[in-house]
Amino acid sequence: MLNPFPLDRAGIAGTYDVIRPYVRRTPVIDIDGRDFGLGACRVSLKLEFLQHAGSFKARGAFANLILREAPAAGVVAASGGNHGVAVAYAAMRLGKPARIFVPSVASPAKMARIRECGAELVVTGERYADALAASQAWAASCGAMQIHAFDQFETLLGQGTVGLEYEEQVPDLDSVLIAVGGGGLLGGIASWYGGRVRVIGVEPETAPTLTRALEMGRPVDAEAGGIAADSLAPKQVGALMFPIAQRQVERVVLVTDASIRAAQQLLWDSVRIVTEPGGAAALAALLSGRYQPAVGERVGVLLCGSNTTAVDFAKEGSAANL
Repeated sequence: MLNPFPLDRAGIAGTYDVIRPYVRRTPVIDIDGRDFGLGACRVSLKLEFLQHAGSFKARGAFANLILREAPAAGVVAASGGNHGVAVAYAAMRLGKPARIFVPSVASPAKMARIRECGAELVVTGERYADALAASQAWAASCGAMQIHAFDQFETLLGQGTVGLEYEEQVPDLDSVLIAVGGGGLLGGIASWYGGRVRVIGVEPETAPTLTRALEMGRPVDAEAGGIAADSLAPKQVGALMFPIAQRQVERVVLVTDASIRAAQQLLWDSVRIVTEPGGAAALAALLSGRYQPAVGERVGVLLCGSNTTAVDFAKEGSAANL
């Protein structure tokens, strides 16, 4: 099937119809802002970490595999981890061979999940950019279809379906906070809302990729480190999403690694949710005060990934304690 969809509300809705049999409609839970020490606002958490393959990335992966024609050589992807897991999972479901390139900073949990889905895993280089270059060279040698983690039209369409669901579930959102890596999720959701809701990007201070791009007026290299380096630290944001961010994203705020850890801890303490660091970054903007909602504001916070080994349930009690 060749992709017939434009990157707008109609195109995202059409993409959703195509990928709906393969993705979960992830739930939303509402939190009183005072329970998080935020004052009189309402927080609607979208639990996208419950998506197949542990993150929103499954949406873009299925969009690519269904809307594009994969050759006999299969598909190839470079990833800090989550995109690789998603492509491996989608390829397994659709019966396509896949090879996934990841850097050495990818978490063991994500590498394990890629292998569990039957994809060939190649660990190369220290950062996402290294894995991307290796994947491109391999694709050129064998003709495999490349599925870019964020700078691909179909990827943006797939990630935009998160916004479609969110609006159906919480039609009165005033603002939505979204973690930014390469920007596929932010660009897709901003394309869906089209300025009708305030879209706020959230980046780690250690990986200010979109912040630097907006300062310079174009995608540029930025620092790529910190505790969320395996999901929120490409060298540059995507060229396709950047003009969308310029038009539709109200602002980008930066959060510290410590505030991300605090958000992970609060999610566990308050609602028994386990996320990876990148998955908690958007909430960190609220908890740290980098984004301050108005009284009565309804804030959407996207919890986008949970591929982590942070909790070891093998150490949690024993039969003698029951």
